[in-house]
Amino acid sequence: MADINRVTELYQAFPQQFRSVILSTVSADGMPQASYAPFLMDDDRTLYIYVSGLSAHTANLKQTRRASVLLIEDEAATKEIFARRRLTYECSAAPLPRDTSQWQTLIDRFEQQFGQVIGLMKDLPDFQVFQLQPQAGQFVIGFGAAYRINVNDLNSLEPRRQD
Repeated sequence: MADINRVTELYQAFPQQFRSVILSTVSADGMPQASYAPFLMDDDRTLYIYVSGLSAHTANLKQTRRASVLLIEDEAATKEIFARRRLTYECSAAPLPRDTSQWQTLIDRFEQQFGQVIGLMKDLPDFQVFQLQPQAGQFVIGFGAAYRINVNDLNSLEPRRQD
């Protein structure tokens, strides 16, 4: 087992390598939907996505208020395809109303991060910001090296034990 302090540093830096998350949602009748969305992350690990109301994943988020997100090492960069470094979060999902200062702050952050396209999309009424709040998670750095996210402090890890 690797040193927990070193692994925690890897975990804390890992999301900074990505601009989008792989998003897993499920419809109210149980049909799974895989997609992706550009994201922002706060220091407390809260994620925000800006998605079209015309997409299936947005309808699913509205109906179930749940999502799973995945950040995974690029295949081209991995040494072992069966042990790609990855981070998953199981999240509660909540839409943020447009007429709030939080929404405006987030849209400004999205525009800083992703450029002019946000300026074009922010006036489209179907686009929505969702807050994804991790409730649980796991960080895997290789074979036999899986760590649970501490639910009381989402910036820390605990070794995952065989149950």
